[in-house]
Amino acid sequence: MSDLPARVVLREVGPRDGLQNEPPVPTADKIRLIDELATTGVTEIETVSYVHPRAIPQMADADEVWAGHRRDPAIRYSALVPNLIGARRAIEAGFTDIEVVVSASRTHNQRNVNRTPEESMEAITELIEFAHDSEVACQVIVATAFGCPYEGEVPEERVRSLATRAVAAGADGICFGDTTGMGTPPRVRRLLGSFREASADVQVALHLHDTRGTGMTNLAAGLEVGVDRFDASVGGLGGCPYAPGASGNIATEEAVYLLHELGIETGVDLDRMLEVAGTAQRIVGRELPSRLLKAGPRTRLAV
Repeated sequence: MSDLPARVVLREVGPRDGLQNEPPVPTADKIRLIDELATTGVTEIETVSYVHPRAIPQMADADEVWAGHRRDPAIRYSALVPNLIGARRAIEAGFTDIEVVVSASRTHNQRNVNRTPEESMEAITELIEFAHDSEVACQVIVATAFGCPYEGEVPEERVRSLATRAVAAGADGICFGDTTGMGTPPRVRRLLGSFREASADVQVALHLHDTRGTGMTNLAAGLEVGVDRFDASVGGLGGCPYAPGASGNIATEEAVYLLHELGIETGVDLDRMLEVAGTAQRIVGRELPSRLLKAGPRTRLAV
């Protein structure tokens, strides 16, 4: 266990990646969820995305959500953008951290942003330059990094090539997205291990889904190759509107529980995160997939 990171940063993506896959949630509830998450100890929250409302109507109120919640100066708030137009909107709204996605799968990228991956990378290069000119950090997320629901296997070399191009374009970090939960521990170790070996100075993160029950084992595999940044979603909210069968992200409280049991610091208050997961469950009006939300940590005894 001594080779594992001493501390892990969890980026909470429930307000964006989680809620965009639910029936539209009232703006006030989105704001309440963000403000409650800010009390858990997380230091990064992905709040909204600046996409066209016809594409993702659940995010149509991005400006209202961003303007309405309380800012904690200790937290990095970010927005997902699909293109330069979205980046301009986010930066004009005041964001200093943005993310942009390119899919390693040609079919998924076409359905997601109506471009080929090559066209996306050309646009992302311009977007990164614009962000840096505005003194804004930009992370590039390589989606379908471990497989595609339309094409099946995605060659690892194609994934690495896109990530390497993003780094060359000036990306402030790379996040490998397991968009539909097709990743397995050997695939995570192989892809992340080889990329980190070739790009040791690049900030690397993993965005995991638990579609096939491998989310936490993939997190553990990432830890083994030195990954110390992960996306997670309160209660296990999430999915992907352009990826059939993609269930929720790994639950933030489950990730915290596992990491703490491994002796890894997160700065997150598990009890408070479980309370906020309960809030998220009430907001969406359905039972969320988090098993820890239902069972509680092992220290919770039967009464």
